[in-house]
Amino acid sequence: MSLLSGFAITIDDGEIRRHLRQLGEPVTLFGEGPADRRIRLKDLLAIHGNDVIDRKKEDDREVAKQEKDQSETTWYHEGPESLKIARLWLAYYSLPRAKQRLSDFKVEMETPESTRTAKRQEMVKHMRNMNIMCSQVGDGRPISFCQFSPSGNLLATASWSGLCKLWNVPECTLFHSLRGHKCSVGAIVFHPQATISLEPSELNMASCSMDGAVKLWNLESEEPIADMEGHAPHRVSKVEFHPSGRFLATCVFDHSWRLWDLEQGVEVLHQEGHSKPVYNIAFHCDGSVAVTGGMDSFGRVWDLRTGRCIMFMEGHLKGILGIDISPNAYHIVTGSEDNTCKIWDLRKRSCIYTVPAHTNLVSSVKFEKSSGQYIVSSSYDGTAKIWASNTWQPLKTLSGHDGKVMAVDVSPDGSFIATASYDRTYKLWSPE
Repeated sequence: MSLLSGFAITIDDGEIRRHLRQLGEPVTLFGEGPADRRIRLKDLLAIHGNDVIDRKKEDDREVAKQEKDQSETTWYHEGPESLKIARLWLAYYSLPRAKQRLSDFKVEMETPESTRTAKRQEMVKHMRNMNIMCSQVGDGRPISFCQFSPSGNLLATASWSGLCKLWNVPECTLFHSLRGHKCSVGAIVFHPQATISLEPSELNMASCSMDGAVKLWNLESEEPIADMEGHAPHRVSKVEFHPSGRFLATCVFDHSWRLWDLEQGVEVLHQEGHSKPVYNIAFHCDGSVAVTGGMDSFGRVWDLRTGRCIMFMEGHLKGILGIDISPNAYHIVTGSEDNTCKIWDLRKRSCIYTVPAHTNLVSSVKFEKSSGQYIVSSSYDGTAKIWASNTWQPLKTLSGHDGKVMAVDVSPDGSFIATASYDRTYKLWSPE
């Protein structure tokens, strides 16, 4: 070190350059050599004070600390009035349902254990006798999705050709064709009251496709009754009705999912949180919670009444393709590209079991709808499998498709299982 005018200034040119950079000064000027640079630094220190570099370092540390704190803090922004209306409505809708569910559960727990065990044994026998009842060519392209109507007398299928079809159950005869999509359809879902209390001319179904189109359908027309715009050019992988039927959720490949209020006719929520595309969504039976699965391998549970993420599901090694919530309201099942299914407990906020389910990716998972006594999973290994929900052990393998099984669903009364496949067929399975 050399002392000049009372200041200790290094003779190391690299350190001098660093000091100049910290002060926000040019590292070098045209034609400037090391000696000139050292004199310039000395002059700057004489003007600003010898401790200016230390003060600058302290300021930089403070800024870095503030940025870190901000990145770790959950932030909120003001939502539109329509979102406030939707959240209040959801609270008033879900709380009485939760109260009724807990009351029903208490009554059920009063049933003798021997009776409940006998029911489980009957279910196991029922599932182990599952075999193909009907196989039908559904389209000229792979069948990407299938879902039973709430009454169980119709099955909707979606195809890569862009065509959606409704089939009579159990006859497997064509009931209706829906034309409107121009490319691969990802899902077609029924309104919770479709085929029960809704008129055929009302909104009964919704579908989505790879070009970002979301269409609404009735049971009378071959053409859609409405289009929900705002997703293109991003792919919409899945749509799902809220249990009330008032809201429709869409999973979008811009890493977000959205909630549409069909009564207000607006998008009330554009929810981010995943770092990769959101692939699937399911609603809690009370209507209070939504659970999403993303291609980032994580799942998230969202409280629809507050907007908060109340549970983060970390454990899968690859993207989550299938997700569902049990009728018991606290078990969640996820199916992933890592060939496994995981069972999560909403009460413990953790994974309680991992099922090594298939030898290829798991494309879809569904709980039995009435009591959640079993789970059905479908896979690109060409099979669907049934698992008991009390032990998570396999009950039956449904083999018969010549290609990947793209989707699976269970009828509302549990009498049928439907599988949709890359081999362009769908199959109905029932006990012998």
